[in-house]
Amino acid sequence: MPLLYTIGKLTVAPTLRLAFRPTVEGLEHVPETGGAIFAGNHLSVADELFLGTVVPRHLAFWAKSEYFKGAGVKGAFSKFVLTGLGAIPVERAGGRAALSAFDAAIPALQGGDLVVVYPEGTRSPDGKLYRGRTGAARLAISAGVPIIPVGTIGTDKAQPIGARVPRPGSAKITVRFGKPLDFTGRPDDRTSLRQMTDELMSEIQKLTGQEYVPRYAPPRAHPDPTRDA
Repeated sequence: MPLLYTIGKLTVAPTLRLAFRPTVEGLEHVPETGGAIFAGNHLSVADELFLGTVVPRHLAFWAKSEYFKGAGVKGAFSKFVLTGLGAIPVERAGGRAALSAFDAAIPALQGGDLVVVYPEGTRSPDGKLYRGRTGAARLAISAGVPIIPVGTIGTDKAQPIGARVPRPGSAKITVRFGKPLDFTGRPDDRTSLRQMTDELMSEIQKLTGQEYVPRYAPPRAHPDPTRDA
């Protein structure tokens, strides 16, 4: 586990557990060793904080590539922190550049790390669960690892859009893990990837109870590397 991530597990994680007392269900589905993809709903930037708090192993999250390339003291500090956390850089441009994060995730997974993907591609604008993009399924097949569905509840109230930090006492946080989905041996054509992704989103919906919307969420300004190619 990277040093700064370890420090966060010893400082930030206990603080969040004490302040919010999150409920965790299905932690037995998180493998003790080996690579896997966590694919969950996305309500808030706090999703990553609470997921990292309740999972005992290191999680590799995406981070915009410019955070690794900034100039001056601030840029050097940002690069130091993200590198120390084991983050995966994501190019803001579309196309091949954006898929660099996808390429970086494969050796991380094959090396036994856990990578977090949000199939909706962006935060839900209204608390509903939107159609998933096929990147998570493609990544699982390419790396030969299972996908663990994740359902997070309450983070949109704990840290709504615009809030700088989660607010204690504002919501009950629940993180649920589903049984791993093994897509080994499945074809990776577009039709098959769509079917696997729909299976994944169905499992996430069972964990969260969210209303499902069979269309993509409104896009944000910057493309997500796990979106459909």
